[in-house]
Amino acid sequence: MINYSRNQIAYAKGPGVRALLFTALTFVSFMLAMLAVAELGRRIGVAKIAQDPEGLPKGAGAVEAAVFALLGLLLAFEFSGAASRFEARRHLITAETNAIGTAYLRIDLLAADAQPEMKAMFRRYLDSRLETYRNTIDRAATKASLARDVAIQGQIWTRAVREVLRPEAPTQAAMLFLPALNEMIDITTTRQMATLNHPPLIIFLLLVGISLVSALLVGYDASVNKGRNWLHTFVFAAILSLTTYVIVDLEFPRLGLIRIDSADQVLVELRDIMR
Repeated sequence: MINYSRNQIAYAKGPGVRALLFTALTFVSFMLAMLAVAELGRRIGVAKIAQDPEGLPKGAGAVEAAVFALLGLLLAFEFSGAASRFEARRHLITAETNAIGTAYLRIDLLAADAQPEMKAMFRRYLDSRLETYRNTIDRAATKASLARDVAIQGQIWTRAVREVLRPEAPTQAAMLFLPALNEMIDITTTRQMATLNHPPLIIFLLLVGISLVSALLVGYDASVNKGRNWLHTFVFAAILSLTTYVIVDLEFPRLGLIRIDSADQVLVELRDIMR
């Protein structure tokens, strides 16, 4: 049986070394790629100026404006969607806590001799649910935990049906306990699907591609200057990389620094009540 204390959960689910590495790798890699592309654009512009005394071609402003407008629209769309999905996942944790808590309270409707074992099954089930989302990076462990959740759900449901069908069981037991159990079971699927709900990969590739094209255009326009203006290029690359990282971090809130783990605290508090 898996036992948790509030302090253990807070420690295990805080941002750790993996989160810091994920943040550094995502942010630094993308920023370096944008700086490299901006430098490439500058060299292309310098070569063009060296070949053509008139300088860079005129009339390209409309193309650049369209590219940057599309980049801004895509960033806004992705940021808004990622934030909405992040909040939805937090609300689902609260909803699951309420569903488990309601079903647990309605165990009191069962016969007195059935309540201790049923409550023990609920405690084991909640421990398993906490374990399921403890380390989502390990897909094999997460898959095994989900299978264990389903198995315990089946055991609880089978025992509940047997108890409410007992001749001496009150009619309110079946009317109130079974629907609460059904809601508790259904929300696990909803939460699992919400965890897997992300935009198609092509959206992220499009965002990265347009960002790099924008960096290329920034470097190309900067080639008219005799020296390198690293300040503007660096600020552009840093801000765009940071924004992209935040979007990715919101989409995968158990990998980086933006954590949904704090929402699990309500499940931990419910588990404390069940002791």
